[in-house]
Amino acid sequence: MKKTTISDVAKHAQVSKSTVSQFLNERFEYMREETRERIEKAIKELNYQPNNVARSLKLKSTATIGVIVANILHSFSTQVIRAIEDKLNENDFSTIICNADDDPAKEKKYIETLLARQVDGLIVFPTSGNQELYKRLADSNFPIVFVDRYVSDLNADAVMLDNEKAIHLAVEHLLTNGYEDIAVLTTSLENAVVPRLERIQGYRSAMERFELPLREDYIKSMDLSVMKDGIAELFQLEKPPQAIVSGNDLTLMEFLKYASEHNMKIGTDVGLVTIDEVPYASIHNPPLTTIAQPTFEMGEKAVELLLHKFDSKKSNDPKIYRFAPSIIVRKSSEKAGAQL
Repeated sequence: MKKTTISDVAKHAQVSKSTVSQFLNERFEYMREETRERIEKAIKELNYQPNNVARSLKLKSTATIGVIVANILHSFSTQVIRAIEDKLNENDFSTIICNADDDPAKEKKYIETLLARQVDGLIVFPTSGNQELYKRLADSNFPIVFVDRYVSDLNADAVMLDNEKAIHLAVEHLLTNGYEDIAVLTTSLENAVVPRLERIQGYRSAMERFELPLREDYIKSMDLSVMKDGIAELFQLEKPPQAIVSGNDLTLMEFLKYASEHNMKIGTDVGLVTIDEVPYASIHNPPLTTIAQPTFEMGEKAVELLLHKFDSKKSNDPKIYRFAPSIIVRKSSEKAGAQL
């Protein structure tokens, strides 16, 4: 069926398109009650769905920013969101936070909902979908900043970790402690999520840099629901890995569960370094060596970039701002009997 347009509504209500537009934008100052009722009736009868993207671009400021996070379960995400909310509050902006559950359809729904609520800008941890919707926003100069990931070929800033350096830090540290057979765990690469892709590429380049053999069976990228099966495959190999690099906090949890269920002693039977500083890292037994992201600095930078878009009339070239990781050394990466 042909999509109902604003012209169809205007014709049905016997008014001009500009009058319908004024109704949609809630400009009722010079509109008669009878006209409003006719337009409202036409919209209902034709089942007209307004283009929230186009409408939101024309409306006044609400001093509200929408934040859409791909998966709020990540420790990294919650820490960055806290920094974003703090910084926006300092600048007298309210925040609406939405969790997309790594689902592009849910993400799209939230984008449209936030635009309908006339938010002034968006800070998004994007899923792998909705490129066209983001392109429309960017082409309309709607203020938007991406965090943790970016959308290819889009005129928008992004704040990210130097993922390749993060993996290099982990591999180099394990090598220094006497480990050579090092495997890497990440969640699924199926949706081409940028940090996961970059961390696997970083692992490959680290193997080359440190002149270690690259074994494809030491690379496990899969959904969390089957992650334990992948870990089991690793330790059933003829030559199982001596150490694990966990790609994020959720894969870490799966590895810790597996180790516990199989009486595997971390730091004795296997070394471990994980990307993301998790709240329990220092109290776990043994304490966990982590590659920390500067989460608060990243959140503050995202807000800074967004606020700059409100102040600047010129459209600057998009830029990816990379933040350096740091290693927090604890017992999980020590090798039993090694002289450190």
